[in-house]
Amino acid sequence: MLDINFIRKNTELVKKAIRDKGVNLDLGQVLKIDQKLKEEKNKLQELQTRKNLIAREVPLKNGQERTCLIEEGRKLGTDLSQQNDVVKKLQIEFHELMWLIPNIPIKSAPVGEDATANIVIKTVGEKKKFDFPLRSHKELLKINDWAEFDRIIRIAGERAYALKGDLVLIEMAVHRLVLHKLREKHFKLLAVPAFARDEAFYGTGHFPTGRDQVYKLDQEELLLAGTGEVIINSLHADEILKKEQLPLLYGAFGTCFRKEAGSAGKDVGGIMRVHQFNKTEQYIICENDFDESAKWHSFMLEIAEEILLDLELPYQIVECCTGDMGLGKYRMNDIEAWVPSENRYRETHSGSTLHDWQARRTNLRYRDIDGEVKFCHTLNCTGIATPRVLVALLENHQRSDGTVKIPKKLEEYL
Repeated sequence: MLDINFIRKNTELVKKAIRDKGVNLDLGQVLKIDQKLKEEKNKLQELQTRKNLIAREVPLKNGQERTCLIEEGRKLGTDLSQQNDVVKKLQIEFHELMWLIPNIPIKSAPVGEDATANIVIKTVGEKKKFDFPLRSHKELLKINDWAEFDRIIRIAGERAYALKGDLVLIEMAVHRLVLHKLREKHFKLLAVPAFARDEAFYGTGHFPTGRDQVYKLDQEELLLAGTGEVIINSLHADEILKKEQLPLLYGAFGTCFRKEAGSAGKDVGGIMRVHQFNKTEQYIICENDFDESAKWHSFMLEIAEEILLDLELPYQIVECCTGDMGLGKYRMNDIEAWVPSENRYRETHSGSTLHDWQARRTNLRYRDIDGEVKFCHTLNCTGIATPRVLVALLENHQRSDGTVKIPKKLEEYL
């Protein structure tokens, strides 16, 4: 979230971010509640001050004067309780609105409603020309007996799947390649749980708006995460780190879950859009400095590019527009790999800078060299997500007989 003091001083800038990101929020209402909350807190403080004064005076008085003070103290106790309820109610209303205030996007971000306004800023690799009839990934899976759909869907429902045979090893090899690369880049590797408590999703900014994408384990009051970012972002919640500890680089592998609500009719069948997948995530916590964040943003994108080069896949990088980047993002770049059967690029990676927007939600801070406590900056970027990337991998490396060539960099992990 944004600092309320920043919002008060930069109202028009925040209003523009709300418009550009398409957020249904009246900032004027937020500021009215903010002002009302300050007034009611002042009333509460005045009542508490008077009650404390009476408590000190009562032992010094006698007779009727003492009786009157005691009676006033009792009335003040009732008034305090009622005023405290007023303040609590306003605080809840205030925080519910504050969760929805978006981060200020980078000035160079394209302004638009959705991904159609994204701009391609880099294209790498040549699209392979096939001298035989091109097969889709669905056909390649069937020819090689590399996936099970019909039986699994009867067991686990739509958008469920099971990889089979060598493709199981290929999927694991892809993650091993990425994990080894992250270790070489000095990331600390983690295998993270698939579930987290409600507050962790608020911490990343997935809540309150993204509940329709998340599975809930009702009896446990836990939810299934759609990315390791949910876990790592809360790993140091409420801590004050030392400046020397920064940056913290984490590489998180785990199984992820998304409902894919609203995607009916999109990518039906196959392994492009599924409810359960494996993901290796890059996540960085750094100092509260714009240039420092920009450096690490580029660093993670370069790693994502290296991975696609290792997999010998043509790709493009896009600058995401304001309406596509989500509430918390300052800057967001997607990387999209070429999918021959669809004659288009499809997203395989996404990298984001959030500055201190997430850290304020999780109360993640560090002590600067001068002793000042500041909120950290956080960044994230996909390392790899499967089975989605396997779509591009299978199709780009297919042979005429339906077999698939394994990229050289991947061979050592098989």
